[in-house]
Amino acid sequence: MTNITFSNFGLNKFLLKALHDIGYLHPSPIQKKCIPYLLLNKDVLGIAQTGSGKTAAFILPLLNNINLSIKKTQVLILTPTRELAIQVSETVSLFSKYIKNINVLALYGGQSYQIQLKNLRLGTQIIIATPGRLLDHIKRKTVNLSQLTSLVIDEADEMLRMGFIEDVEKILITIPKKHQTSLFSATMPQKIKNITKNFMINPYEITIKTNIKTIPDIEQTYWFTYGNKIEALMKFLETENYDAVLIFVKTKISTIEIADILKQYDYNSAALNGDMNQRNREKTLERFRNGNLDILIATDIAARGLDVDRINLVINYDIPMDIESYIHRIGRTGRAGRQGKSLTFIEYRNKRFLKNIRFKIKCNINEVFLPSSKLLCQKRLEKFILKIKKEINYIKTKDLIQYQNIISTIITKNKIDQEILIAILLKLSQFKKPLVLPPDPNAVNIKRKIYKKNFFVKNKYFSKYKKYSKKMDIYRINIGKKDKIEIRHIVGTIINEFQIKSQDIGNIKLFFEYSNIELSSSMRKKFLQYPKKIKILNKNIYFKLINNKPKKIYKNNKFSFRKNISKKTINNLKKNNK
Repeated sequence: MTNITFSNFGLNKFLLKALHDIGYLHPSPIQKKCIPYLLLNKDVLGIAQTGSGKTAAFILPLLNNINLSIKKTQVLILTPTRELAIQVSETVSLFSKYIKNINVLALYGGQSYQIQLKNLRLGTQIIIATPGRLLDHIKRKTVNLSQLTSLVIDEADEMLRMGFIEDVEKILITIPKKHQTSLFSATMPQKIKNITKNFMINPYEITIKTNIKTIPDIEQTYWFTYGNKIEALMKFLETENYDAVLIFVKTKISTIEIADILKQYDYNSAALNGDMNQRNREKTLERFRNGNLDILIATDIAARGLDVDRINLVINYDIPMDIESYIHRIGRTGRAGRQGKSLTFIEYRNKRFLKNIRFKIKCNINEVFLPSSKLLCQKRLEKFILKIKKEINYIKTKDLIQYQNIISTIITKNKIDQEILIAILLKLSQFKKPLVLPPDPNAVNIKRKIYKKNFFVKNKYFSKYKKYSKKMDIYRINIGKKDKIEIRHIVGTIINEFQIKSQDIGNIKLFFEYSNIELSSSMRKKFLQYPKKIKILNKNIYFKLINNKPKKIYKNNKFSFRKNISKKTINNLKKNNK
């Protein structure tokens, strides 16, 4: 069973076709064990790290068993964070792209209820939700779970850490008793064990241990993606020193699209995917081996068995499905005792996956930033000088004299200064890669600080700003850095509990034993009279108002700069805005 494929499980043709497009052929260890049991509607308890491939392990069999004629929710997937909910919903959509009449919806705090209610009315068969927002919908009776057949609790230990397990238990009590339950967790604390005893029926236990060795010969880096990925890719290619580059993407279509764009910018590149016939594949690989091809864009399946010593840079343009895939990808470089390098494009929602990779391979993965305009200009000039030197060695004296005659004719007939003419010819020769670039805008520098210091607050929640002043109160809460709290835990809990907009939350400052948070003074009465106990990371939270005079906050419409300013200054700003 070593060469087992997804077709051996008896999955329907639509799922197999989607898997074939992605280049996803051989299942990971957890998928081999999970899929057969889930297809038989049995309960499964999986102990596996993020990146083991468990998302596909539960999504594929549930999609295979779904009844498309029923326009009510049949599958419910609970996730601890909104980022994971979005990620799982995207994966479900990717695997179900050939299945007609299937509706998938992600429910999470911070998104408008109206958008979610509109989609719920269409009849959603699969819901991916955070516990807090799902409970809100259950209380409002806007989610119908009477036809539920399958429940998945993903990242259960993370839910426990964030204080959501009580919400999960409330949901488990409200849903129909006869349903299939799958629970996945990296660890198995006592509270998680209690859930398995109380709400699961003889679950099949699966424990996946990834035996991954360290990789000392490869310099591993990552870049938090923002903006245009293909433009960023070309900037990195311009500034990196490489003999040969292997770029990994998810789909076959992406290999062709990226290869075509790179060719337009004079990169010596080609695609490698499963749709290529054997002759073209061998021809492409031969060019790559002998140095006639510098950049190869491939899917995981197409790169199987690829062994080229001259590869010294691997770029994960699309993040791999699991940790093993990551190891196999970057292992293509650093061969034959040579120094290798890898660069992975990471979206913020995949931050935990990055953390797990670091933990498993016991290696540093350092953050890098987009190359600056100054560095790009420097690299382009160096390459341009090399071209000139090569041309001097190869050009014949007769040809050189003819070009010199043309230049002297242009100068004499048109009365153009020689230096100006040289500068214009230099500019015209650059085409799509000019030697002179405008300086980096301040926005880029701010984004760099955002991603490095506090991406969640500066970028995720405060991306839209209005031109008005707002009164904010400062509260102190009895939880801080010693409790391993993060700002996202506070923001997520407040939005889910009080059903407020992100604009009503101001700055958050973490201290060792406590934290300070700014909240809109318009919700002071509602906030102080809230009847429920609030928990963060399974700890009861108490809010204390520490200022009686609300301070003025002016929200800049460009970036998240917040300043204490006088009434006079605010009035002046309002006049200017008018």
